[in-house]
Amino acid sequence: MENEQKIRLFKIAFLQAAGLIGYCGLVALIFTHGNKWFGPMSWWGPLLFLVLFVMSALISALVTLGYTVYLIWDKKQVREGLMLVTYTALWLMAFVMSVIAAIAV
Repeated sequence: MENEQKIRLFKIAFLQAAGLIGYCGLVALIFTHGNKWFGPMSWWGPLLFLVLFVMSALISALVTLGYTVYLIWDKKQVREGLMLVTYTALWLMAFVMSVIAAIAV
């Protein structure tokens, strides 16, 4: 794999990881302010939580695996697709470790 292609994949992985972190931040904001925004809920609360959980899994999979599936199935670039997943996972770990370090200080 060329160096230019590696850098391109690394940038795409960064954007995927940043998008996923941003989405998770929005969901965390809803969890934090849910009672204030929506008021107390009876059985609607657990139902909406489960629906949000399933939708979050779908959105997370699309953000992290959408372009990878395109690379592997349409372009037949299996190695590049696997490298993209690896780079995205590394960026996600870097983001998580940064947040943990910021909280610990």
